[in-house]
Amino acid sequence: MTERTTTETADVGEPRRRGPYRKSRLVRRRILDAALEVFAQSGYRTGSVREIAARVGMSEAGLLHHFPSKSALLAAVLAHRDALAAERVDRDTDDGLVALARLVGLARADADRPRVVELYCVISAEATAPDHPAHAFFVDRYARLRARIADSFERVRAAGQLRDGVDPQRAAAQMMAVWDGLQLQWLLDRSSVDVAAELADHVQRHLRVPLPRA
Repeated sequence: MTERTTTETADVGEPRRRGPYRKSRLVRRRILDAALEVFAQSGYRTGSVREIAARVGMSEAGLLHHFPSKSALLAAVLAHRDALAAERVDRDTDDGLVALARLVGLARADADRPRVVELYCVISAEATAPDHPAHAFFVDRYARLRARIADSFERVRAAGQLRDGVDPQRAAAQMMAVWDGLQLQWLLDRSSVDVAAELADHVQRHLRVPLPRA
């Protein structure tokens, strides 16, 4: 499979339009793709608007017409990526077991999107500094993900599918920690670990029933 970026499906579900509006959307997609590459490779602080603009063949002023600042551009890349991931995981299910399986499926899909994984690893590490423009984003993102995963474990428990003694809140925090650690090992050596398989094994240890594949 070819590598996919965060922005390739940006027009899915949108009405097909022509003229300046559609041209502007396509330009924004190209900018977001280039920004993802630059930020993933160099981090936010080192990656420059000039380099991003050069990759899409435009001036810095032209790029800033679409995104008024470097921090706004970073926010757009991160928010769009998360919106696509949430759509994949949350669609049409109240079944906690299915929701957990879809998270594992997302980890499996990320194997074909190393630039996206790199972006999150690099930027989240930088964003531990309180003055980083993505600091609040990642604080909120981890809080939302913990709550979402804990809710899935709660629903699994309500269905009688969770092992005795498993606390959904702690299970959610542990799942996120395992996922992040596996991704870092994988980025350092792609042959060292199968992120999705190990994550599925970790989740399975909390369950009374088999985790489905999604």
